[in-house]
Amino acid sequence: MKKIILIYILCFFSTICFAQIKAVHFNAEWNEKNSVEWFSKLSDCQKKTLTIDGNDLQQKHQIAIVPTIIIFNDGEEIKRFQADISFKMAATKNEIQDFIDELIISQF
Repeated sequence: MKKIILIYILCFFSTICFAQIKAVHFNAEWNEKNSVEWFSKLSDCQKKTLTIDGNDLQQKHQIAIVPTIIIFNDGEEIKRFQADISFKMAATKNEIQDFIDELIISQF
């Protein structure tokens, strides 16, 4: 019985931590061919994909190149991963996932 209660408590606290971390993938319609295909496979965070076409997202988040992935914690930008000059994401899935994992661990 104690183990079950402990599992519920751990699940509750891990849900709170994961909900605070958000990864946002910014891209543009003209750059769809360079979309980050593995972005949806990131784990332990909320994920959102947005296009910067026809809105103020580019200016609001100071997006200089697409694609860009920004990691937010409690709504504050923590880390930014940007494309190289060929408009392809320079960071790998493992690099970004490692950053998210370290961020989660640092919250405990």
